[in-house]
Amino acid sequence: MILYPAIDLKDGQAVRLLHGEMDKATVFNDDPAAQARAFVAAGCEWLHLVDLNGAFAGAPVNAAAVEAILAETRVPAQLGGGIRDMKTIEAWLDKGLARVILGTVAVENPALVREAAAAFPGKVAVGIDARNGRVATRGWAEETDVEVTELARSFEDAGVAAIIYTDIMRDGAMKGPNIEATAALARAVAIPVIASGGVSSLDDLIALRDCGADLNGAISGRALYDGALDLGAALQALKG
Repeated sequence: MILYPAIDLKDGQAVRLLHGEMDKATVFNDDPAAQARAFVAAGCEWLHLVDLNGAFAGAPVNAAAVEAILAETRVPAQLGGGIRDMKTIEAWLDKGLARVILGTVAVENPALVREAAAAFPGKVAVGIDARNGRVATRGWAEETDVEVTELARSFEDAGVAAIIYTDIMRDGAMKGPNIEATAALARAVAIPVIASGGVSSLDDLIALRDCGADLNGAISGRALYDGALDLGAALQALKG
């Protein structure tokens, strides 16, 4: 199981939000590229990047910070937030991004997800962000009537590389991930599932690893910044 350290970008800084609310941001590093280098030095094999401003704006906003991270690290990175057309997808992949994450458009324009997954095999993931089992879009600001499993299953034949499932009410709250819902989703689809939201300790990671659903990985942010989760120890545990 892969551990994806998260770098959430707001106004050019590495931050973490509580429950996805932009006015509840804590700045952890004003140099995101330095933060990325630190994660890589600790041994991570992937980076998870989110353009928070972009998610609300519907277009890239923190491009300079992302480009600096890509220039200064040599591990694959995935990025979500404000990626809503083929031009933007192509531009990011051309700049060296390993994987784009499509969230809002997965609900509003699923044909784009299919087109992109076909054009760029292995480089397109679907981000499913949920509040009480229902999908939220546009930076988590808008709730839909779409159920998580329904949306995930609709892309079973599209060739997407992964589904990143975030329980919004667990995100940044340091209360542990929603293991039951994450495992249920992973069992419901053949697409690899990455857990996100609330991963706050080594015990959380081990519980996800051993949940019986063969998860692809887990994303952790605040716990790594706060020191509640030691990245080196976590990576070692997941190799065991």
